[in-house]
Order: sequence, then structure tokens, then C-alpha cells
Amino acid sequence: MTQVSTDGAGTGAGRRVRWGIVGPGRIADAVAPDFAHVPGAELVAVASRSTERGEAFARRHGIDRVHTGYRAILDDDGVDVLYIATPHPQHRALALAAIGAGKAIMVEKAFTVSSVGTREIAAAARRHGVFAMEAMWTRFFPAVVRLRELVADGAIGEVRSVQADLGVRNRSADDDRFFSAELGGGALFDLGVYVISFAQMLLGTPTEVAASGALTATGVDAEESILLGFPDGRSAALQTSLRCAMPGSARVIGTEGWIEVPPRFHHPDRIVVHAHGADPAEIVLPATGRGYAHEIEEVTLRVAAGEIESPVMPLADTVAVQDVMAAVADRIGMVPEEGPATL
Repeated sequence: MTQVSTDGAGTGAGRRVRWGIVGPGRIADAVAPDFAHVPGAELVAVASRSTERGEAFARRHGIDRVHTGYRAILDDDGVDVLYIATPHPQHRALALAAIGAGKAIMVEKAFTVSSVGTREIAAAARRHGVFAMEAMWTRFFPAVVRLRELVADGAIGEVRSVQADLGVRNRSADDDRFFSAELGGGALFDLGVYVISFAQMLLGTPTEVAASGALTATGVDAEESILLGFPDGRSAALQTSLRCAMPGSARVIGTEGWIEVPPRFHHPDRIVVHAHGADPAEIVLPATGRGYAHEIEEVTLRVAAGEIESPVMPLADTVAVQDVMAAVADRIGMVPEEGPATL
């Protein structure tokens, strides 16, 4: 199990949690500035296959140590948690290696590109007593936290359905990562994971998965419509696309009203409660920083406390979401490409 430094002030009774980033790409560039908003979280290292890219990333974000190659950061005793931000097919091997090295992990969504890989990581984390969590930032936004509280308190009665859409008109060239099967491209792993996870958060694990979509010439999915069925007739209607710009809104519908999450629902600053017999009530709850601070704080707190899972984003939920994505891929004829089994 990771031994967390107790030097200096910070989270968990004076403990500071030292973070390293694996893969200094676009998402890591967006996440890195939010470490400054989390007491007790210290970003100390970055690992890249390219020395030049790693050093440029370190300069941009004030990071002291740059590791060339991923193995080196696993051997860095000055790192407690690794944020794995490489392309999706590489997550499995990196996560398993990190767990084997005793490093806590926050793995960028989608967690992996297969149910088998996700289950393997979850089992390894539990077996070794190492913290692991999917970086599903949506669940930690203050507005979404409040939505869950309202649902639990019965503000809209029994939740019967969820509707959500998320799409962009992606004009990238065919050789961009978004259209590369080898790099885990397609709408499902980058956008579909949001709508599926949002529905799973509120309705649980579906018993039926139906999907219709289209593939690109490179074999990844360009778009899909997904219908999830749950016990007692509850349902979720979800859409995602790399072809069409969509509002990016969500609705949670209950027997006594509904809650609207205005665009973009996966990083909202407000929700609107429509309870039957009452005027709509808008609740505004801005995020801290760029919005990533909340998931960083969650991991930092849990690791400092010696816990191995987050109750907000437990591994069981990640497995359930990955199972749905696997079913969707199967329904539309997409065959995800898993990366190498080892580093």
C-alpha cells in the first residue's frame, strides 16, 4: 500500500499527497493547473516517452521532475499517486504496473477499452490494497453533488428515466487520435462514457442495452443512439456523436417532477429543479478552477486517509459503465483495440 508523506501542511491531518502525471497530452494540460486549488495535493513529476514533450509540460506547469519513459516514474519513491492520462488502450498496462509498484491511481476516462481490462485493474487494486478510481470529473462537480442529494431526498419522487446527449462536430483529419482505433478513438470512449456514466449514477446497472450507430472508415464509431433498460421499466435514452454538435444537456425525470442539467451537463455550474406544483428553481453552484480540482481533491483525501476506493466513483460503477460500452461497441460492430499487455 502507498505510504503517503507527512511532510508539510495539507490534506488529512497535515499529510501531503504527491502526484505524478503519466502522459502529458491535451487532457493532462487541462487538468494540471487545478492541482493548485487542492490543499495537500502536490504535483511533483511527469512521465513521457518523449523527453522534449515531458520537459515542455514540466515548464508549463512548474513540475520539478521529468521521467523519460513510463517505467521510471513507477520507481520514483517521491510519488504517491499517478494520474494516467495516456490514450485509452494504454491504460490497462500502465494501471496494472502502477498498482504492482504500490502507486495509487486516477485513470482518465474511459478507464480502459474492454470489460476484461477494467475488471483486471479493479481486482488487482483490491488484491494489493491500492487506491484506484476513474477520473469521471462530472460526479464531483458541486451541481451534480447537489442533484444527487435532491434525488436521494425525493425532490422529484422516484426516478424513472434519464435523457442525455453529448456531441461535437469534429473536423479533425482522419489521422487524428479521435479517429484512430489504435489510440482508442471514436465517440464512445471520449463522449459516450459521459452519458452512460451519468445514467448509471442515477439508475444503476442496466439489464438491457440497445444501440444503433455508424462507424468511420478507420473502424471507430462516429455516433450512436443508446437505449438502456432497467428493472421495473425504467430507462435511459442517450446520444453521442463526433459528427453532430449537440446541446450537451441532461434531464432526470421522476414521478414528481424533473431536474434539468443545462449544457454542458458533464461539467455544469447549475441545475434547474421542476417539481410538480412549484415554479422552476435554479440552483447555481460554480466549480473550483477548471472543474478538475474536485476529483483531485477526492483522490487526495482518500489516499491520505488510507482508503482504497471512492464511494462517489467506486470501481463497481466503472465496471458497470465499461460493460455497457462493450455492449454498445458490439451492437454497432466496433472492435476496440487493446494496447500491449505490458509496458
